[in-house]
Amino acid sequence: MSLVNTKIKPFKAQAFKNGKFIEVTEADLAGKWSVFFFYPADFTFVCPTELGDVADHYEEFQKLGVEIYSVSTDTHFTHKAWHDSSETIAKIQYTMIGDPTHEISTNFEVLRPGQGLADRGTFVVDPAGVIQAVEITAEGIGRDASDLLRKVKAAQYVASHPGEVCPAKWQEGEKTLAPSLDLVGKI
Repeated sequence: MSLVNTKIKPFKAQAFKNGKFIEVTEADLAGKWSVFFFYPADFTFVCPTELGDVADHYEEFQKLGVEIYSVSTDTHFTHKAWHDSSETIAKIQYTMIGDPTHEISTNFEVLRPGQGLADRGTFVVDPAGVIQAVEITAEGIGRDASDLLRKVKAAQYVASHPGEVCPAKWQEGEKTLAPSLDLVGKI
């Protein structure tokens, strides 16, 4: 069953952000766009390339009013250790949530049974806490922050323009579609 158009479930977790440990709950997301970026584990191989890519685009996400939450089943202490020891991870200014209880990974249905690790899952969440986009990839397939940024812009556009939809490869400023009987069979 898809999580698209479902409300995120309550959670409470410890996180590392900007040199501090903080607590994060679903209430922190209220009224803001958010991206949950799940990955298998700290100190691995594809994961730092993805997290670094998101870090490189973080300012663009912030300009759109979007907060990023990376999540793995590691602890917030492990996130700090990785942040302190990796040049790539040291760039991260967004929240790095620890999920050692697997509550959040289970809520978002990305926990690998019997492994205690999360799949690579990306979730775009609207200000009402409703999931608008989901992407899950296999272990060896890294994600692209530029495409994630495009998806967030499309989700925000559709949310603020009822009756319009964004076609394939839509980029900000390009033409959208208004589904109607007149379009049936003409695209």
